[in-house]
Amino acid sequence: MAETASKKTPAPKTKPAAAKRPRLMLMDGHSLAYRAFFALPAENFTTATGQPTNAIYGFASMLANTLRDEEPTHFAVAFDVSRKTWRSKEFAEYKANRSKTPDEFKGQVELIGELLDAMHAERFAVDGFEADDVIATLATQAEAAGFEVLIVTGDRDSFQLVSEHVTVLYPTKGVSELTRFTPEKVEEKYGLTPAQYPDFAALRGDPSDNLPGIPGVGEKTAAKWINQFGSFADLVERADEVKGKAGQNFRDHLEAVKLNRRLTEMVRDVELPKTVEDLERAAYDRKAVAVVLDTLEIRNPSLRERLLAVDPGAEETDEAPAAEGVEIDGTVLGSGELAPWLAEHGKAVLGMATVDSWKLGTGAVAEVALAAAGGAAAWFDPSQLDEADENAFAAWLADPDKPKVLHDAKSTMRVFAEHGWVIEGVTMDSALAAYLVKPGRRSFALDALSLEYLGRELAPTAEADGQLAFGADDTAEADALMHQARTILDLGEAFGERLEEVGAAELLTDMELPVSALLARMERHGIAADRPHLESMEEQFAGAVQQAVKEAHAAAGHEFNLGSPKQLQEVLFGELGLPKTKKTKTGYTTDADALAWLAAQTDNELPVIMLRHREQAKLRVTVEGLIKTIAADGRIHTSFSQIVAATGRLSSTDPNLQNVPVRTDEGRAIRRGFVVGEGYESLMTADYSQIELRVMAHLSEDEGLIEAFSTGEDLHTTVASQVFGVAGSDVDAEMRRKIKAMSYGLAYGLSAFGLSQQLNIEAAEARALMDTYFERFGGVRDYLRRVVDEARATGYTETILGRRRYLPDLNSDNRQRREMAERMALNAPIQGTAADIVKIAMLRVGQALEKAELTSRMLLQVHDEIVLEIAPGEREQVEDLVRREMAGAVSLRAPLDVSVGVGRDWESAAH
Repeated sequence: MAETASKKTPAPKTKPAAAKRPRLMLMDGHSLAYRAFFALPAENFTTATGQPTNAIYGFASMLANTLRDEEPTHFAVAFDVSRKTWRSKEFAEYKANRSKTPDEFKGQVELIGELLDAMHAERFAVDGFEADDVIATLATQAEAAGFEVLIVTGDRDSFQLVSEHVTVLYPTKGVSELTRFTPEKVEEKYGLTPAQYPDFAALRGDPSDNLPGIPGVGEKTAAKWINQFGSFADLVERADEVKGKAGQNFRDHLEAVKLNRRLTEMVRDVELPKTVEDLERAAYDRKAVAVVLDTLEIRNPSLRERLLAVDPGAEETDEAPAAEGVEIDGTVLGSGELAPWLAEHGKAVLGMATVDSWKLGTGAVAEVALAAAGGAAAWFDPSQLDEADENAFAAWLADPDKPKVLHDAKSTMRVFAEHGWVIEGVTMDSALAAYLVKPGRRSFALDALSLEYLGRELAPTAEADGQLAFGADDTAEADALMHQARTILDLGEAFGERLEEVGAAELLTDMELPVSALLARMERHGIAADRPHLESMEEQFAGAVQQAVKEAHAAAGHEFNLGSPKQLQEVLFGELGLPKTKKTKTGYTTDADALAWLAAQTDNELPVIMLRHREQAKLRVTVEGLIKTIAADGRIHTSFSQIVAATGRLSSTDPNLQNVPVRTDEGRAIRRGFVVGEGYESLMTADYSQIELRVMAHLSEDEGLIEAFSTGEDLHTTVASQVFGVAGSDVDAEMRRKIKAMSYGLAYGLSAFGLSQQLNIEAAEARALMDTYFERFGGVRDYLRRVVDEARATGYTETILGRRRYLPDLNSDNRQRREMAERMALNAPIQGTAADIVKIAMLRVGQALEKAELTSRMLLQVHDEIVLEIAPGEREQVEDLVRREMAGAVSLRAPLDVSVGVGRDWESAAH
């Protein structure tokens, strides 16, 4: 047996600078964060709690790139404190013309500060001074001390600091491209020396700072005067020599220009708490960096890697780092050696890691590693197992009394099942446990969890695509995977304690782990697809898209790119002169809501055509995605996830079946492409009727709402009759529509404004409707108030089964974030409880099918609906079983009502 030795991470050390002189890099934090904010769309960078992160992401990306490219030995970031500085005292109108800071930008600078603190980067903010003054002070000190200085800023006034040893890196395209301003570059661009730049700026004025210019004097004239007279002081002294109208304007505005000159000059002697020598870069708190990025839901692996790659404390070695701070006694097992190893260690709790390169249906796993708490670990190639090894491994996997800890157990179960290996006895899944501890996070990657909860870094493992990643004489990969197995085991222990603290231990063992095993089986089953039908649907939608393009061109009077917001804006608001929609930084919005508003406001047909074009294009993409995922067995095998939705709801990917519309004609046609498979006679669908409203009635204990459910009549008609004070027979369709929208809206945290938008009524009418509703159903009103107050006090909401949703933004100073958290507090207990009930129902139905020894099987769970494939002769028995087990999932004050349908395809099985 070949043995491996665990590798220890050496003590952190600072990376030497490329230049002989020490190199200080200074960044203008506010300037660059603001540029990043406008360079990246906020709607694409927002956390689940509504916190925009575009400025943070852009700043972090530029920070990683500049640290990598410039390799500074010393580093600091300067921030503005407020707009009240010595300049605003001297000139009250200084920067007074600047627009209000966008709400989406607020709070992001503070969060950038948290990231810098985790990187152990020094940051400065001095009352009464701007970031420019702090940078000028540090640059002056550093140059005098023999440093090379780099200033990264979007403020051109910094050009006055440029010298032989001071360079300004100025963003010229968002924050992704930087231009180096050396003395030569400043002279090339402005025809002036850096020392003359503030003279030039004083004459030119600066609209962004609200510094007035001289009428008729632009940059060319300003530069000419400074070159002609040598300096601003000489120009003022010889002001009478300046000829022409421009000269007279200069003399008329002389006092304003003198003020400009004083304000443009940077202060170079600000009193600071630290010197340039104190700014030497230090090793990151890598765990804290990971926590900040995870909290902000910045899950781009490239950004993480770039940030960590420029950590001065990063290990400098050609070998991959092993897990930091843990020793293992690792062994690479050959043929005939796994069975004895399991006999010796298999009774202990073992962590198991695999390289996820076993492609479905190939029947070959690349690598497996096992680890025990005592330090013993083993790696083996499953394709090299002899019969005794394979039997021993299969027996260990299937033994429920042999405890196992995995990361993303469902995926391992699905893949191992292709080899005929069944996994039982999983006592912990570190991904699921992390989700239950902190459901709002978006990354549950093993390396991130290891760093955050254990303080260890993991070496990456190669993706082998079914082939061995290395030879017998190369043990680095095996060592890395064994450390992963040990990390999974240790995370299991850490999460065991955390789950007890948050009351989620039973949720893991009694619900999430069993559901995980059930989902693995459902994924392997898949659902049969009617390829010809779906291909016909794709052609139909593609034709509809092309027809919409032709109609749009005809409506505009010329061809244009319907996918270009800029061109569409020009057509709608420029050429056609339609009413302006909401203003954005790129023009007037043309999103779906805006187009719908335009369609209602005008008789022009183009907005309607555009809406149809987008809908048909979306449907075509959906169907195209479905066709691409039809496997060789003629079935679609979606992947379910338990750790995406913070409420506990399941999601699906590859393909995302939740994208298939439910209530439209097109959606119903697509669902007809999901059919019963060979050997089965029908599909069955089952779900709960109005489960969210029943949960809301249960949680609020509102007697009126509970009574409305017990009448056996149409719920929304019954509620509408009580709210509007009319007989049930007098409730019209519009009354019922309003009550239905409001009832479901309350379960989703809908506000009066949201209701008004949804029903297309005035906000006052929506508020009056809600007030009337609450007068009749006071228990609902009291519950909604109570749940937010309790969540604000405890920091979380809770379902009836104890699933928590943590909402720290309930106490945020940022109104937008606070209101978003309040809506989540209203939504989470209801949606989370509904999700828990569906999972319990799935488990009960699955166990009942197995106990009855039926061939029928569960295939899908989408939008609270369970889809089963019914074997010949089992329909009646399965329907009785499904109704019984789902109705008995939990006991609510408003009893659960189960709807069931059967048909040859998903749509015909609807109910």
